[in-house]
Parts: sequence; structure tokens; C-alpha cells
Amino acid sequence: MSKLTIDRRSLLKAGAASLFLAGMPVSGLAKGKAAGRICVIILQGGMDGLATVPPIGDPDLMRMRKAISPENYLPLNDFFGLHPALKFYAQLMARGHASAVHATAFPYTKRSHFEGQNVIEGGGLSPFSEKTGWLGRALDLAGVAGRSLSLDMPLILRGHHDNDNFYPASIRGSGRPSSKLLEKIAMGHSMEAAQVFTKVARKSEENIQVPRDPASLAQYAGQAMAKANGPLASVIRVDDFDTHANQVYQDNTDEGRLARQLGVVDEVIAGYRRGLGDAWDDTIILTLTEFGRTVAANGTWGTDHGYASVGLLAGGTLAANGVVADWPGLSKKDQFDQRDLMATIDYRSVCAACVEKTLGLEHDVIASQVFRQPDLPRVFDHLFA
Repeated sequence: MSKLTIDRRSLLKAGAASLFLAGMPVSGLAKGKAAGRICVIILQGGMDGLATVPPIGDPDLMRMRKAISPENYLPLNDFFGLHPALKFYAQLMARGHASAVHATAFPYTKRSHFEGQNVIEGGGLSPFSEKTGWLGRALDLAGVAGRSLSLDMPLILRGHHDNDNFYPASIRGSGRPSSKLLEKIAMGHSMEAAQVFTKVARKSEENIQVPRDPASLAQYAGQAMAKANGPLASVIRVDDFDTHANQVYQDNTDEGRLARQLGVVDEVIAGYRRGLGDAWDDTIILTLTEFGRTVAANGTWGTDHGYASVGLLAGGTLAANGVVADWPGLSKKDQFDQRDLMATIDYRSVCAACVEKTLGLEHDVIASQVFRQPDLPRVFDHLFA
């Protein structure tokens, strides 16, 4: 199979975002049309959930982190607010198309980026215990794991079936993968699809222009997923959430590194909304992050590695807006290791509910075969009923 040479380093910078598409139905393998589409935004570095969705009704919030809590937060209810950088997300929540799950985490507590990122993608019971990813295993079970569009397959999308990878570069004169290419991929004719792709690539190889800003990637993904035989799953990575320093600026708690990156997330969700069109109604978007941040600020206007965070969900499949939480409290005695937000909701349960809604799998199957824990709690009714 001929390969198109692309400067991979240039693909992984410029906005620090990357896109992966998968779950294209394969003739003879698909078990029927899936119930919907699932989009994952991986927030690398550990997002501060206490600043993203501040628990304004907790009396310990201002006592513990007044210097880094957003001042002009958007009120959600009497207890929770929303960071002002998430303006579009706030609009979705007002329309009943967004929810947040707070005080949540995967069952990992050691605060290592590498281990934590492996756990949230692999979905195993311990770091590096899985060679496949939870979403890849779910796509396998749904019968739509056969083809992917990406330079390389991220762990979260790796399943047991072999995958042929195609990267959707934006090539001057071609715009996007043609319907013929997508049809070949979906039908499983990998060699013919490769020939089509290589022919298009060679036509303008010197003029490759890869769209790298996160919002454009999300819109592109949404447009591809909205097609009748398009991919059912997508993953976008956004980094720079490791906010040890300058999480906020000293003279403005609504600006800084976190505000900038949350603005990117807001743009990604807005991009998905534009691209999906009517397909928004059967799509769920959810964020993943390897851990949260400490309750107290450090000496450099930042926060250190913590435990629980918040998960942001959006899409037309949600039944109601608001914040889902079993709030643990922020006092020292309520903190994990007397420093972090305690996790009271297993985020694997949230992921399982999203898989159940969009791919049509039974919860017991997801719990045992995707997340390796048969007694994983079912939270479906809190999000979709």
C-alpha cells in the first residue's frame, strides 16, 4: 500500500488538537444501524473541574480557592456555576442539550499523566492492563469497528478487529475524502480505497494543507459523521490542561491558561454542532480528562494534580440539562487525601451510559466486556431517561 508522506510533527501542533474518526460500518460485519453517534473530547493534562463548574453553594469554595475561582461565572442553579469561557456550552445547557457530571473520575488515584491517560483511554482496571480501548471494544461489539480515518489509532479506539487507517488531510483541489473513498472504506475494500486516496494525494502532494484549529476539526468530524455511511465515533484531543502555573492571571480570575483552553473546548463543541446538523439529535459528546486538580491553589496561581473533576456532556440525545452530582463537600475531612475533590461517581458509568444510548448495547454487556467490571453502576436514567 502506497503511503503519503506528511510531516507528522506539523500535524500535531498548531492548536494542539488532533482528530480521529472510526466506526465506519463494514459490509457483512455491521449488526444493523447504531442508535446514534459518540464524540469524545480528551482534555489532556488534568482539567480543573472546580473552576470549570464551580460549586458556588459550597461554603468552603471561597475559603479554599477564592484566588482562582471565576468571578463572572454563569449561574446554573443555586449550587453550581459555569466558567464564563464556556459561553456556547451555556447556551446548549439552557436549551436542554448539555449536562455536567461533577465529582467524578475513573478509578485511578496516583496522579501520573501517563498512567491516568492510559486508564481513561483503555478503560481497564489498572494502568497498562489493556491493549485495546473502551470505545474500540464497544465499536467491536456493535459491529462497526472495521475502518478508521486517522494517521495512527489512539488507544481509546483500538479494538480487536484489524483496522485500516486513512487520514483525512485537506488537500487543495480535493477538499475532503470523496464519497467514493468513504464508500470503499465502508465496504471493506481497503486496497481500492488506498488507491483512490493515494491518487488524490499525489495530485496535489506539494500543496497539502491540513486544517488544525480545533473548531475546524470538530466541524469536519461532524460533517463526516452526519453522512449516511459515515463514522459513528470521533475523538479530538485538546492539551495544555496541566495548569500548575498561571491557571489564572493574578489580576483576573476569569483569564489565564484554563480560560483559554476552556474556550477551545467551547469552540470544539460549537464546531461539532455546526457540522452535525440534524445528526445532532442522535449524538452525544463527552469529555475525558485523566484527573482533576487540588482543591487549594499553589503559590504560582495554579493547581497541582488531583483526583476528581467534572465531565461535560452535550448533544441532542440528553434528556435534561443541569449538573448531575453526589456532592462530597470541600472541607478537609471530605477531601481525598485531604487535598483533592473526592470522586463519588465512577465516570466509567457515564461512558457506559453514552455507549448504551448511541451504540445500542446492553449495560450488562458494556460493564463486563467493555469496562471489565460486571457490577459497574448504571447511571443511564440520570442522563437520558
